[in-house]
Amino acid sequence: MIGEAIGQVLPLAVGVALSPIPIVAVVLMLGTPQGRRNGSAFLLGWIGGLAVAGAVVLLVSSGAEASDRGEPADWVSVMKLVLGFLLLLVAVRRWRSRPRGSEQPELPAWMQTIDRSTPRRATSIGVALAAVNPKNLLLTMAAAAAIAQTGASTGKQAVALAVFVAIATVGPGLPVGIYLTMRERAPELLGELKTWMAANNAAIVAVLCLIIAAKLLGDGISGLSA
Repeated sequence: MIGEAIGQVLPLAVGVALSPIPIVAVVLMLGTPQGRRNGSAFLLGWIGGLAVAGAVVLLVSSGAEASDRGEPADWVSVMKLVLGFLLLLVAVRRWRSRPRGSEQPELPAWMQTIDRSTPRRATSIGVALAAVNPKNLLLTMAAAAAIAQTGASTGKQAVALAVFVAIATVGPGLPVGIYLTMRERAPELLGELKTWMAANNAAIVAVLCLIIAAKLLGDGISGLSA
């Protein structure tokens, strides 16, 4: 069952890992006077946010009997349909907001003050982008529900959630790894990564949400028709 649980969360974890805004945010933090501490603090908040959000949904899903004799309960399939539809709306909204032609992409206003970040603020931003950001919250909820519906033991569910969090951290963790291991080339590489991610933010999020929405909608329909 643990293999099934991990298989269910892999595409969802990748969807979280490839979120452009958190990657841009951590790159900007690494450029601050306390870059090393801010980057590490951001990752700590990110991991904590994903873990707590996932654990809460796991507890609720397990208490509501997400698995019925080894098969997903109907309410889990309905939840997947709802989450899939919401992600579809996010995809449409992000695609419509993408820059056109020579138009410059708009980043969140809070990023303009990120150069004044402290480790505490970096941790808070990490938590917010992981567990409060609508797209990532929806994906985390879907992952936790998918784990719970397998009917695996509590320990195996915890392992599957840990795998989800680890894979979802690869995206924002990559800039930190580059910063720590490639100190001389890091500014150039991180600058290029930030520019590309910022320019293609809306398109990346739209495509990811569309693909995962299709998966969730398909899983939901399949579960209800079984």
